Amino acid sequence: MSTVAAVPKAPASREIEAASRILRHWHEAVPEDRMAHLVKDATRSFLRALQQRLARHDVALGHWTFLRILWERDGLTKRELSVEAGVSEPTTFTALRAMEALGYVRLEQRPDNRKNVYVFLTPEGRKLKRQLVPMAEEVNAIATRGVPEADVATARRVLLSMIENLAQDEGNPGP
Repeated sequence: MSTVAAVPKAPASREIEAASRILRHWHEAVPEDRMAHLVKDATRSFLRALQQRLARHDVALGHWTFLRILWERDGLTKRELSVEAGVSEPTTFTALRAMEALGYVRLEQRPDNRKNVYVFLTPEGRKLKRQLVPMAEEVNAIATRGVPEADVATARRVLLSMIENLAQDEGNPGP
């Protein structure tokens, strides 16, 4: 039995209303608000659009991150997967148990090392890549519709620079 609670689906009108409020906030109320808030709202919009698509295939948004990582590097330990995903080990373990029950992953311990739990995709989990990646690509295409390619490239460079700057600061936080 899955340990991940189902999220009730909000009617489309509530989602449209929320998106309109966010846009009004950015265009009218605080057009110069902090970058972190703008990035957070953009991320929430991306995730909401992706979640709607994943739900059509009965895949939880929380499983998406783990699937993406495992499609690239199968056989990670639970700890390595937690670090890659940026979530706590208990969160990872709960999601993995649910994914195991759905038939997406197999959890193994090796006889020579009973401490580590290794995570492997099943054929079903591997097959999801062909179904789900195009949906994520669709969300990206929708988000960048009408935005010149040069602006998209600039946005990518700027966001990557911000990530690098913040990563360098992690070891050297200010006062």
